[in-house]
Amino acid sequence: MLKLKTAFAALALASFAAMSSSTGALAQGKGTIGIAMPTKSSARWIDDGNNMVKTLKERGYDADLQYAEDDIPNQLSQVENMVTKRVKALVIAAIDGTTLSDVLKQAKANGITVIAYDRLIRDTPNVDYYATFDNFQVGVLQAQSIEQKLGLKDGKGPFNIELFGGSPDDNNAYFFYNGAMSVLQPYIDSKKLVVVSGQMGMDKVATLRWDGATAQARMDNLLSAFYGSKHLDAVLSPYDGISIGIISSLKGVGYGSPDQPMPVISGQDAEVPSIKAILRGDQSSTIFKDTRDLAKVAADMVDAALGGKQVPVNDTKSYNNGVKVVPSYLLKPVVVDKGNWEKVLIDSGYYKRSQFD
Repeated sequence: MLKLKTAFAALALASFAAMSSSTGALAQGKGTIGIAMPTKSSARWIDDGNNMVKTLKERGYDADLQYAEDDIPNQLSQVENMVTKRVKALVIAAIDGTTLSDVLKQAKANGITVIAYDRLIRDTPNVDYYATFDNFQVGVLQAQSIEQKLGLKDGKGPFNIELFGGSPDDNNAYFFYNGAMSVLQPYIDSKKLVVVSGQMGMDKVATLRWDGATAQARMDNLLSAFYGSKHLDAVLSPYDGISIGIISSLKGVGYGSPDQPMPVISGQDAEVPSIKAILRGDQSSTIFKDTRDLAKVAADMVDAALGGKQVPVNDTKSYNNGVKVVPSYLLKPVVVDKGNWEKVLIDSGYYKRSQFD
């Protein structure tokens, strides 16, 4: 009987210890962070989401990661649910940065820190910080890659060029375009670059939702209407998915052959299909933005804001969202082409070499 009592006592003690351990683990948790991403149709957003979850978990947070598949009401509903669940902070890569004002007002009323991730959230005072890359510089680098490959600085030309912009509901698209035009406009003015279609400005060159099929259809129309007897020498493309659509259109009318070489084509996000296109000679360059670094910056912001510490920012002037200048941390983008892709993407561990075999 004594042995039985001793066994029960030991069992009870073990159960209590387990409960204490479990309670302690819960007590140590820092709460849940809501992460709203736009879509899984782009590999970079999948990487962003995974990196955010990994980084936040390493710092003691739980993460509620949601993808809206480029559906604005869907993203709004997801963010509303996160606010209802009283997440500690929201990290939002907005589909349309002008549509979240009401839900972010609710978030602020509940004391939830709001961080805009890569895309600026507009027209609300209730966004606290912005983690992104230097988006104007992205455009500059895209244009400089065209400038270099055409030899424009050496006085070569004239060359025919067409311009593509990003989605008009994404604030970044304007920074990319303006950055690129700060380099290209002087060559257009001096006639070293000729926009044969005459289509310039984001109101004419934007690509809704950054959609490759939309870009391909527009490129089809440009080639049919303006390039029957002319050769297209360069295309400003702000994103790899758009570049792939442009390449498909060009190949459909014979570009990529010895007598009709591919134009110089820019890109962004260093997605695997575009790196393969660069290796084939179809695309000229892309812009690499290391999502591991961006996730770390966003996590640093969350940690500092919730811990009552100074939030890391390095820009307090550039990003006016229509209501306020949002304190920002800007990371540096990197040009990737056939000459440096292994060093930048493989040696850094961002991709595996086997992905390109």
